[in-house]
Amino acid sequence: MPPRDSRPARVADVHELASAMPHVTLVEGERAGNAIYQVGGRSFVFFRTPRPDALDEHGERLPDVIVIWVPDEEDKLALVQDPCTPFFTTPHFDGHPSVLVRASRLGEISRRLLRELIEDAWMSQTSATRRRAWEAAQGRTGSG
Repeated sequence: MPPRDSRPARVADVHELASAMPHVTLVEGERAGNAIYQVGGRSFVFFRTPRPDALDEHGERLPDVIVIWVPDEEDKLALVQDPCTPFFTTPHFDGHPSVLVRASRLGEISRRLLRELIEDAWMSQTSATRRRAWEAAQGRTGSG
């Protein structure tokens, strides 16, 4: 059996990894009870309700879009422009530091990559003090 982090990612991993980060609050969205993970009142991962800007090949709203914050536009472009990843964006998210991925396509990435993305998302939204404390606890050098 392959190591746990090298296996394909699953929706349950999103919930497990996001909720495992420090100081996280799980909020249910007002419209559909969708999960929104926040740190310090700032969202870093959320399950989006179907919206008109994310459609399938038949013009139907995608019911399983997950939004994951990224540190900056460079990271976003690296993910959405790589044809080997399932990440995408829409004009609605132009200028927004996040990527979109369908839950049904999470298996195209490893749990390890998903963990890295969620950690980066959390770090991009948390306070500098919490980020430094978490990085020190992980034995990492700080990013500021």
